[in-house]
Amino acid sequence: MHRSGFVNIVGNPNVGKSTLMNALVGERLSIITSKAQTTRHRILGIVNGEDFQMVYSDTPGVLSPNYRLQEKMLEFSRSALVDADVLLYVTDVTDSADRNAEFLEKVKKMSHAGARVFLIINKIDLTTQETLENLVAFWHNQLPEAEIFPISAQERFGVAQLFDAIKEALPEGEPFFPKDQLTDKSERFFVNEIIREKILQSYDKEIPYSVEVEVESFQEEEDIIRISAVIYCERDSQKGIIIGKAGAALKRVGTLARKDIEEFFQKQVFLQLFVKVDRDWRSNTGRLKHYGYDLT
Repeated sequence: MHRSGFVNIVGNPNVGKSTLMNALVGERLSIITSKAQTTRHRILGIVNGEDFQMVYSDTPGVLSPNYRLQEKMLEFSRSALVDADVLLYVTDVTDSADRNAEFLEKVKKMSHAGARVFLIINKIDLTTQETLENLVAFWHNQLPEAEIFPISAQERFGVAQLFDAIKEALPEGEPFFPKDQLTDKSERFFVNEIIREKILQSYDKEIPYSVEVEVESFQEEEDIIRISAVIYCERDSQKGIIIGKAGAALKRVGTLARKDIEEFFQKQVFLQLFVKVDRDWRSNTGRLKHYGYDLT
C-alpha cells in the first residue's frame, strides 16, 4: 500500500509556518525571518519514503491585502484550501482567532465537511503548561473536528509525532512527483529567496517589502557557480538606501547571501548584485506576473 497526498500549511503571519515546513521536509526550502510577510509564494517540499510521498506546501501568511502583491499572496493561501488532503492550520501561543477570522471560517467549513484538519499550536516552549492547556481547550472549541498538535517547530519538539500522524492521514495512491524530486521550484528561485532573506534581515521599515529579486544569469561550471542578480525597488530613494554609502550595505547583503547560497549548493559561488528601480511594481499586474505571482 502506497500513500500519497498534499499537506498544505496555512495560518497567520509569523506563527512559524516556514520553520515547520523546513522541519517536516528536513531541508531549508522556505526562508525564515522575524518579519511578517517573509513568504510570498506557495512553495512545495516533497518527502519520499518507500511507501509514501508527502507533498508539503508552505504559503504566505493570511492578511488583509493593501496592494496587488498582497492580493496575490492571499490567493496562494486560499488555493491551499482547495487541494489539501491534509490541512495544517498553524497558530502559536500568542496568536488570536480574531485575526483574519474570515479565513478561519473557511477552515472550519472544511473541517465540518470531513476534511482532515490538524490544528498546530506552535512555539509551546514560550509558554506555561496552564496556558497551553487553556489554548488546547480554546482551539478544540473553535475546531472540534480537528486534531490538535502542540509543538515547537524551532526546537523540533513534537514534529516527529506530527509527521507520523500526517503519514497515517494520507490517502492511498501513487506518487505525484518522481521519487527523487525535492521541490517544484528552480535553482534560480532559491537564489532569489536567499538574497531576499538577507534583505529582510538587513533593512528596516518599508525597504524589505518594496523589493523583488531576479536572477539574470546562472552559470554552473565544474568548480564554481557564477550568478548575476538584480534587486528591484520601487523608488530612487530606496535604491540609495539598499546600496548604502560607497556600496557598503549592498556588499554586506551580497556576502551574507553568497555564504548561504554556497551552503545550499555545496559549491563555491561568485555572486554579483545590481540594484534597479521598477516603479510601483507591487501594484502592477503585469510586473507581478513577470515575477511569478500568478496562480496560472
